[in-house]
Amino acid sequence: MNFVDLQVFKCVVDEGGIIKAARKLHRVPSSVTTRIKQLEISLGVTLFHRDRQRLHLSPTGELLLAYAERLIQLSDEARAVISGGMPRGVLKLGALESTTASRLPRILADFHRRYPEVRLELTTGTNDALVNKVVDRRLDAAFTAEVPAARALEHVAVFPERLIVISHPEHPPIRRARDIEGASLIVFPEGCAYRRVLQRWLGREGLGALRVLELNSYHAIVACVASGTGIALVPESVLDTMPDTHVLRHAIPKAQANITTPLVWRRGEIVPTVLALRALIAS
Repeated sequence: MNFVDLQVFKCVVDEGGIIKAARKLHRVPSSVTTRIKQLEISLGVTLFHRDRQRLHLSPTGELLLAYAERLIQLSDEARAVISGGMPRGVLKLGALESTTASRLPRILADFHRRYPEVRLELTTGTNDALVNKVVDRRLDAAFTAEVPAARALEHVAVFPERLIVISHPEHPPIRRARDIEGASLIVFPEGCAYRRVLQRWLGREGLGALRVLELNSYHAIVACVASGTGIALVPESVLDTMPDTHVLRHAIPKAQANITTPLVWRRGEIVPTVLALRALIAS
């Protein structure tokens, strides 16, 4: 299997046909057709179904396309790293909402100044959703709440965080799980790692024994707590970004409270833009 054949194959798919691909590659159409036939012969499969002047990817072609894209991307990454050039292109980055609000503004501003040719696409979500998107190659990297269990991912520890329980200012002190009996819990939807921390702190009864209100925003969660709707578990760094919010802070045991935010990416596939982000964070 020739690497150039894979590049031609991907171009035919991207351009939607032989003639447009030939124009893009500055080749004659017969040369592109020959390359595709050579690739099919070398693999012993049919990559396209031919319908008059149109080509349709076969199921085998769909499978090869995913590998071709990965190999071409790795080639581009290797060339960029070896040449020592400035990173460019798109960085598809994921982050928890808490990290986005409390940790990333300065970092992303510095990144934009240093690497103006990189277009940043930021996606927020729960821990589990972000991990899945990195594994599925929908994100290049993500700031999550837990070290990933998936062997397909690598990580580096980035930000220390301290989780606290917050309540309405008139709520009695909360020192243990039973002190919240009768209160409503305000949490992110399933897939949130901090929600799992709260579950472990509550013990055997867990969330099932309490009223639960699910929200998708820390500003909404903190506002509801301040109004007396319920209690919540939040990173203290997020609360520090809301100095005018009046809530009580309650400590939980260090075993649950102290966590570290990791940056995760696919094992063996770290791209130059992610390397640049790592270097910026470490500086």
